Amino acid sequence: MEDLKKRKLEATVGNGEFSSVEHLRSLLEPLPKPQLVDLLARLGSQYPSIAEEIKSVASADPVNRKLFVRGLAWNTTSETLCATFSVHGEIEEGAVIYDKTTGKSRGYGFITYKHMESTKAALKAPSKIIEGRMAVCNLACEGLSGSSTTPDLAQRKLYIGGLSPDITSEMLLNFFGRYGDIEEGSVAYDKDTNESRGFGFVTYTTVEATKKAIDDPDKTFGGRNIIVKLADSHRNKMMQAQVPPAIPSMPYPVAAAGYPQPGKPHGGVAPVGYAYPPQALASYHASYPSPTSAHASYASLPQMPHPHQVIGKKDAPGLHLTTPAGMGCYPYYMAKQ
Repeated sequence: MEDLKKRKLEATVGNGEFSSVEHLRSLLEPLPKPQLVDLLARLGSQYPSIAEEIKSVASADPVNRKLFVRGLAWNTTSETLCATFSVHGEIEEGAVIYDKTTGKSRGYGFITYKHMESTKAALKAPSKIIEGRMAVCNLACEGLSGSSTTPDLAQRKLYIGGLSPDITSEMLLNFFGRYGDIEEGSVAYDKDTNESRGFGFVTYTTVEATKKAIDDPDKTFGGRNIIVKLADSHRNKMMQAQVPPAIPSMPYPVAAAGYPQPGKPHGGVAPVGYAYPPQALASYHASYPSPTSAHASYASLPQMPHPHQVIGKKDAPGLHLTTPAGMGCYPYYMAKQ
């Protein structure tokens, strides 16, 4: 049957019944993507040469063959990472990413397969336990926008606190695996000492499994009472504890233009935000002289002679010239003429 189809195809090509590439392109461009995919899939299944061409084109771009793997243990090496993912096919390149300054693992890495089919096979089981920790992979071109960042992630991710120091990630996954399938999870370890920090995270594939873990009244694990709650609520609580409360701003009262007059109420406005009512300013005290009387008292003081007046009378008999003094007995100094 296959040979018959092939002979018909060759006969059709030989008779020139096939249209040109430009004509076929004009026929294919209006078709929607699902219909084009279905057409190529049927042709590839019927003709091996077309199937090989499809595989070659699909695998040419490394974007379709490169995986991003996160959640690695700090001691996981590139060799261990490649050995774990080699079960799905031949690896072209794979490495754990290390910090340039400290030389320690940053907890993630990349895997690039030689064929696109291997990448598809690895994505069918994105969660993999590597050295006791569950790592998760997705296409590198998606970054962190893979399956674990779906809109319901906040309802699927748990914070587990109060863990015993001897609890490993594998023990944590086995314990919480009784509530449902786990997509990602591990104990939090210190980067420098590689010791447990006493808490961890577990992300389920369904919201129902998360609710079962929270509603279970038995919160004992490893001989300790543990804390089980949504990771998002724990994160918000930690942020509130770290950020000090904001100091409310108090408006500065601005008075109206003008100055208070003696015996009259203050013309300003009441400060905003204060409960007390505006009060009139007290009048001048009786013991203080009023501005008018004070001005009169200054006018009654004896006037000092001007230096030019003294100089003009220097020939007057009995007059002894002295350095003219001003208020406070400070001498006047005249400019040279």
